[in-house]
Order: sequence, then structure tokens, then C-alpha cells
Amino acid sequence: MSTFLSGVAVLLSSLALVCGGYAAYEVFTLRQTLNTTNISTGNVTAPASNSTEKPISAEPITSTSPAKSTSETATTSAIQPGQFVQPAFGNKAEVELLSAKRIKDPASGNRDVVNVQMRIRRLATERVGGGDIISVAGTTARNPETSEAYKGVALDRSTGSVSLFQLRPKASADAYIWVRVPDGVNKLDIFVPDTAAFKNVPISN
Repeated sequence: MSTFLSGVAVLLSSLALVCGGYAAYEVFTLRQTLNTTNISTGNVTAPASNSTEKPISAEPITSTSPAKSTSETATTSAIQPGQFVQPAFGNKAEVELLSAKRIKDPASGNRDVVNVQMRIRRLATERVGGGDIISVAGTTARNPETSEAYKGVALDRSTGSVSLFQLRPKASADAYIWVRVPDGVNKLDIFVPDTAAFKNVPISN
């Protein structure tokens, strides 16, 4: 009887040992599986970016070539200093156009008048004749495209005449005349008496 019980006890102990070993094996396997899962999913770290590219700005792009302003356009059509200079009375004098500007006729209110301003400079160092007079009031103009001729508005709309005799050598005198020119004409050939012609003179507004 005691021998039988001893055999049963040994058998139970063996079964318990086998079960314990199997349980330990299962626990070990489960831990390996969990560790592998953590490595593949939880421990992955994104590498730091070494890119030096700047982020794209959301600000609107502005043009670096702005359109010309109205003042720049007006300057382009105006006479530049020294642009129109012609000899007068041979080499005794020179006439420089200062401006040819379209203005409104105060009598009619129409913009059909061009105010031509000029500078007359005596070049001759010797005495000049009493008849060396530039009659600014006799200035005329012509449309270079249609050859239509234009005359001064009136005698009281000019400085009259400039006498070289009354000017010292290298001295100058400014003069002007209003010329009747239809609105829409942008260039003129201008003819000052006893002076070489001025061609394609721009009219500024």
C-alpha cells in the first residue's frame, strides 16, 4: 500500500514539474513576442532633419518691375536741357528751346495752344549790327506728319523781338510765344526767324 502511494506521489510530482516547465516556456515565448513587437513598433525614432531649405513663404509675391509713373512718362515727352539748340545769324548767336508745353487758351477754354519757350544767347564777342534782331513773334510751326502750318496766337502772346546788340557777349535772354496748334498733335517742327529749324520737337502736357 505504501509503495503504491509513493508511486502516485512520484507521478504527481513529475506531472507538476512538467506543467511548471511548460508554463515557464510559454511565459518566455510570450515575452520574446512582446519584445519583438515593441522593437518593431514602439521604439522607432524618426531621424532629425538636416535640410537647410527655407520654408515656403505664404506672403504674396510683389513685382520688382513697377510700371512707369505718370511723372516719368511726362518727363520722357518733355524737352531735355541742351536737346534742341540751333545757331542764329550764322554764328553770332544760338537759340535753345526750353519747352513746348500745351496749355489752355484762356479766351476759348480749348487746349489748342502751345507755349514755346526759348533762350537766345549772344555768341559773338565783336560788336553786332543793329539789325541783328530775332523776331520771336514771327515764329511758326509745322506738323511733321501732315505738313500743316501753325502761326502765333497774337502779338501780345509773345515777347516780341530780341536784339543781339543789347546783349553782352555770352549773355542770354529768355523769350516765349504762343502758337495755335490743334489738340492731338504731339510733335512740331518749329521755325524761329533767322535761326536753323528745330525738327520733331515733343509737346508736353
